[in-house]
Amino acid sequence: MAKRAFDLLGAGLALLLLAPLLAAIALWIKLDSPGPVLYRQERVGRGGCLFRIHKFRTMVADADRRGPPLTVGADPRITRAGAWLRRTRLDELPQLLDVIAGHMSLVGPRPEVPQYVAHYPPGLRERALAVRPGITSDAALDYLDESTLLGRSSDPERAYVETILPHKLQLAADYAEHATLWTDLRVLARTLRRLLGR
Repeated sequence: MAKRAFDLLGAGLALLLLAPLLAAIALWIKLDSPGPVLYRQERVGRGGCLFRIHKFRTMVADADRRGPPLTVGADPRITRAGAWLRRTRLDELPQLLDVIAGHMSLVGPRPEVPQYVAHYPPGLRERALAVRPGITSDAALDYLDESTLLGRSSDPERAYVETILPHKLQLAADYAEHATLWTDLRVLARTLRRLLGR
């Protein structure tokens, strides 16, 4: 209950304070390339329930038909505005709406697409999906440059499934078992430091 109240208060204040920035980003995306301002994608949430996550669109409108779900290196599908939004992680801000709706939390394991959740071992799957997914987490911060990292691999899909995903999953399971309001505040503070540093 306390975590949900914290999420609602934090997301509501953030949406209010960031409204001018959100409007400016939306306008920039619209002027930069044809297509909608927001991108929605099916993800796996708490208890394995599916929901549609919201992001600012950072790729061409038909990116899903032009390539894989993983973004690797200097993906040609990324727009000019999208490259900056991804680097600063501002493309994630619309997920504040998902927090208000109750699908996500400010802090929690990042939600995966069903394709990759299928690789979760049963025991870890249950633990990792026991909490609402979050906008930020220790795993997300550890892999801020995941696209660049995958770009160095000869087989990015295999590198993600066999190396990155297991580490993310273990961190997600650990978070689900030990999360408190104080750990959430620590992750939020770490997120602000990392993003302001970029």
